[in-house]
Amino acid sequence: MSANRVSTLIRRAGKWHSLFVLSLVSGALFQLAASAVAQTAAKAAPDVIVFTNGDQLTGTLERAAGDSFVFKSDVVGEVTVSADKIKELRAGGKFVALKKNEKITRTSKQPGAVTYADNTVTVATPSGAPDVVPVKDLAYLIDSATYSKEVSSNPGIWYGWHGAVSGGITLIESTQTGQNYNAAVNLVRLIPSVDFLPPRTRSTINVLETYGKIDQPFIPSSPPILASVTKTNIFHADAEHDKYFTSRFYGLVGASFDHNYSQGLNLQQIYGIGVGWTVIKTPVQQFDVKADVHYERQNFQPPTPNNDLVGSSFTELYHRNLPAKIIFTESGTFIPAWNDPSAYSAIFAAGLQLPTYKRFSLNINLLDNYLNQPAFGFKSNSLQFITGVLYTLK
Repeated sequence: MSANRVSTLIRRAGKWHSLFVLSLVSGALFQLAASAVAQTAAKAAPDVIVFTNGDQLTGTLERAAGDSFVFKSDVVGEVTVSADKIKELRAGGKFVALKKNEKITRTSKQPGAVTYADNTVTVATPSGAPDVVPVKDLAYLIDSATYSKEVSSNPGIWYGWHGAVSGGITLIESTQTGQNYNAAVNLVRLIPSVDFLPPRTRSTINVLETYGKIDQPFIPSSPPILASVTKTNIFHADAEHDKYFTSRFYGLVGASFDHNYSQGLNLQQIYGIGVGWTVIKTPVQQFDVKADVHYERQNFQPPTPNNDLVGSSFTELYHRNLPAKIIFTESGTFIPAWNDPSAYSAIFAAGLQLPTYKRFSLNINLLDNYLNQPAFGFKSNSLQFITGVLYTLK
């Protein structure tokens, strides 16, 4: 190869190498510039509250409930500001304003940019006139992501469930040997799942099982103690679905199943429909009352005959958050039978949940079942005192 040919190839290689380096540098500079522009745009317009005294606070508008606006700032954290202290509010995100007593549907609202001034919330909807709501008529102001997830979309069957699983065990190893086990699952699904939106539906599932066995060997004492086996098996399960007509009043359908070896009850089945009312609802406590009409089937140990009953359940439920994150729950149910007045029953339950470590708690429960007509030879009352470890699922 000639010297001129070699020189030409070297010049061409240097040219392509320069172009390649130049393209890499240009691409890197373009990415840096785009990132800088995006960051500048993201930080260019933070949400701003202008107070009536002239002070300003920048950050992010989270939501509003009534005349209280929840605002999050890097300086002061999350704060709640009443409308009478705000002269002007500007938010860059998209929100939906819900009025008091407004019927909410999946297509009734469109999120838009929100401003507040002169005791009025204005949402600039993408099409048509802006949504203007006086603050005295405002129920909630929620962001578009929350509105889409909790209102406009149709959540799947697995969405929104939370609850707890608990269990306990007692072992005896001596002349007598015995075991006692208890386990419970309590699940609830509230749609919407956020507490600042009025509820639409609520579903609950509860399962409780207590099983025990004591083996007594033969002891040649005077008099001799005969060998025996004593068993305890108490099972309860219930499921209920509530449909809210207002934020406090709802209709319900439910079913429950009970097996209680201590009462000679092989299986009790209840299927009913009814209504419920939330009498008290605050961040600290909630009190509900419910009533239904149901069909009830009771299968007993022979020779006791089985029952087909038409009756009702009258129920009260109470939940309270105590200091130190302790939770107290209590419920009572009276179940008369209209076609057999003597075949009534009642259930009472009370419990304490004592937090111990993260999601683990100590669970203490009292459960009393009364059956006015148990199987022949069995007692009417069945009392359980249950302790165990509880794990909160969500």
